[in-house]
Amino acid sequence: MRMRRTDLALEARELWQEGAERTDALPGVEAWESLREGIPVSTVQVLDQAGERALGKPRGRYVTLTLEGLASRAEDIFSRSVHAVAAELTQLMADLPQNGLVLVAGLGNRAITPDAIGPKVRQHTLVTRHLVRQMPEHFGALRPVASVAAEVLGETGVESGELVRAVCEKLRPACVVAVDALASRSLKRLCRTVQLADTGITPGSGVGNHRMGLTRESLGVPVIAVGVPTVVDGATLAADLLGTDDLPNLEGDSSLLVTPKDIDSQVSDLSKVVGYGLSMALQPGMALEELELLLS
Repeated sequence: MRMRRTDLALEARELWQEGAERTDALPGVEAWESLREGIPVSTVQVLDQAGERALGKPRGRYVTLTLEGLASRAEDIFSRSVHAVAAELTQLMADLPQNGLVLVAGLGNRAITPDAIGPKVRQHTLVTRHLVRQMPEHFGALRPVASVAAEVLGETGVESGELVRAVCEKLRPACVVAVDALASRSLKRLCRTVQLADTGITPGSGVGNHRMGLTRESLGVPVIAVGVPTVVDGATLAADLLGTDDLPNLEGDSSLLVTPKDIDSQVSDLSKVVGYGLSMALQPGMALEELELLLS
């Protein structure tokens, strides 16, 4: 039997709990809820091999922010969302080197809107490496940040993981932040959640095109993953709507993906939130107003 498809650790935990109406504790996994700037935050910590087997996720911490109100332009939601993303990223990177170059890798295909999160986030990220190097008297207080748009294999003939690894070998960053689209099991989480993880990422996972992973093992440096669910697998959605454990065969096509009708505006909004939040996490002394001025 095929499993429901999701890239979110939060949903993988939900699926485990739903299986056979389990009441026993989930082995090797800790989870807790909190609030950040009034925004719900769910944290799942995979502790050991038992947790890895139960959730199908690598060992590490997965933080999911639910950004309700962003699409409806609720009051102060943009500012609160940016500050919440920045704060959770800062906490996730607390054990990593606090100085040194950070490489931001925007993964995905800018020509396909649900897969354009990575390239668009890169456009909203403040890059400073050239400024710190060329004008240290003015920008020496900033952390050096570089970015790369790692396009898809079909466009470049180069695996995005290979491209990022080559850049890492040249620039020797202290860490990499990889941003990509993800798949959710639920329509309610599409373009409403952001998952942060200290485990690295597999490019193309959101659109079912898994490539070489970007991890500490493959790149030689710590990798923070930032993902936004933009699609739901059609069979997974149908099974949830029908209330069945068996995934239906949708006319023999297992690659059907569902995305919101206003995906363009939602991807645009979320890319800005993630890019600004990432920039504020990397430049902790910078106010949102300063960041908007520099990136506008």
